[in-house]
This record gives sequence, structure tokens and C-alpha cells, in this order.
Amino acid sequence: MYATQMQAYRKAPNAEMSEREIDAYALTQSALKIRDCQQNWDMPERIDRLFEALRINSFLWSIFQAEISADGNPLPKQLREDLLTLSLFVDKRTKEVMCFPEPDKLTALINLNLNIAAGLKGSAA
Repeated sequence: MYATQMQAYRKAPNAEMSEREIDAYALTQSALKIRDCQQNWDMPERIDRLFEALRINSFLWSIFQAEISADGNPLPKQLREDLLTLSLFVDKRTKEVMCFPEPDKLTALINLNLNIAAGLKGSAA
């Protein structure tokens, strides 16, 4: 279903990066785009930039959802369930921000991405 998107997503900035590093990089970049919107809330093109940052983040998390839900995923069941719960939170928060944009609502998305990225890199955020 997501095969084409997965191939595009997996094209890493560095061909020697592991899948974990690619995931961490993508989450970090997405968090930085969202943080930029939060920190520059009064910019004239705010809504366009915000919606683009949220679209990218939502797309990233939909890829995670597909991977986590795939038959044969090697992650432990509890971890898959926890990640799916987080992805549902991302979906809900994204819709909430798109309907009622407020900069404070972005903090949870930013922190979630950065903390998951830190975990993938094996460090604390």
C-alpha cells in the first residue's frame, strides 16, 4: 500500500545510515519544521507552512503505522501497541491543530518526535 512512499522515505540523506538512523533523522527534521512554525507563529505564510509541516509529520507517522501493523513486524507486541497509540495521538492532535491552530498545541508533537528520535539513536532527549 505504501510501497512507493516507503521507497521515497527510505532514500536517506546518507546511504550508510541504518533504518533506525533514517527514522530518527526523519522524526527530527519533522519536529524542527513544526518547531519553526511554532517559533515564527506571526509570519504571514504561517498557515501554509504549518499545514505543510503537519502534512509531512502525518505522512511520516502513517508510514510508521503501516510498518507497525504489517504481518511479521519483529517488534514486541506491547511496543507495537504503544507506538500505535502514539500514532493515534499524533493523528488526533494534528486534526485539532488544523481545525484550531494554536502554537502551544504543537509542543506535544515536537517533543514526541524528538523523544522517539532520541530513543532510536540510543540517547535521551
